[in-house]
Amino acid sequence: MSNLNVVPPKVKTMNVRYGQSTTYPKTKEVAKRWIIVDAKDKILGRLASEVAKRLMGKHNPIYHPAVTTGDRVIIINADKIKLTGQKAETKEFIWHTGYAGHLQRRPFLKQMALSPAKAFELTIRGMLPKNKLGKQMLKNLRVFAGENHNLESQKPESVSLL
Repeated sequence: MSNLNVVPPKVKTMNVRYGQSTTYPKTKEVAKRWIIVDAKDKILGRLASEVAKRLMGKHNPIYHPAVTTGDRVIIINADKIKLTGQKAETKEFIWHTGYAGHLQRRPFLKQMALSPAKAFELTIRGMLPKNKLGKQMLKNLRVFAGENHNLESQKPESVSLL
């Protein structure tokens, strides 16, 4: 009979009115690391998609689409990138100046001759979100045409993405 008067221990239950609480990563709490990627003899689109995932932070378990949880990426040897098939001759970078009838086109080979780093940045930019957050993610990307870069003081980790 004495067992009837015993109160069961209080179990933590979900708040019916507000639901469960979830963790939300804060930008200042996310540890960003510097990684370096060698683009020599890699295929442009495949490498660019992996770099875009790193910039967005989709490899992190704390990924959230509204917060920059990604790493800072350094790409070297951007001038030694490859394309598959006939894309080197047919691929174009297209932009609009804002004036009527001013749609500009630049072939891939001409862009590579002018600035290989810019060609890589434009490719990755197309894979990032089209908003302020995407622009913020693009600031975490550094592309260099050759082997040398000026970010040795950041102590980047060498990562093989492909």
